Amino acid sequence: MHIVKTIKQLPDAEFEVMKVVWANNPPITTGIIMEQLGKEKKWKAQTINSLLLRLVKRGFLLTEKKGKERIYTPLICKEDYLKFETSRFIKQYHDDSLLNLVNTLYNNKSLDEREIEELLQWVKERRG
Repeated sequence: MHIVKTIKQLPDAEFEVMKVVWANNPPITTGIIMEQLGKEKKWKAQTINSLLLRLVKRGFLLTEKKGKERIYTPLICKEDYLKFETSRFIKQYHDDSLLNLVNTLYNNKSLDEREIEELLQWVKERRG
């Protein structure tokens, strides 16, 4: 998959469109996006077309005309975008410290015992 040199943060609405694109086998049509997202969000076709155009301009999607329909192919994979967003979030809100993030979750009682055990197991596996 082609990766843009600098990934930029997506506004929430554009991220919602990308989640639908990533969840389907590419290429994806406007109709599929409208069916999966338009009803849920109550967005009109014009809104979705506008969001798709922005995603093409930002380098997240490639578009082609196929018959009467436009098709879209992701240029950035979900995993790369999530790595970017997670890294940005930890830098911005937790002083670039994973420990600060986990501590915040723990102190806010956001982690239950099962999650703490999973986290400990994850650390043990990576340490060898």
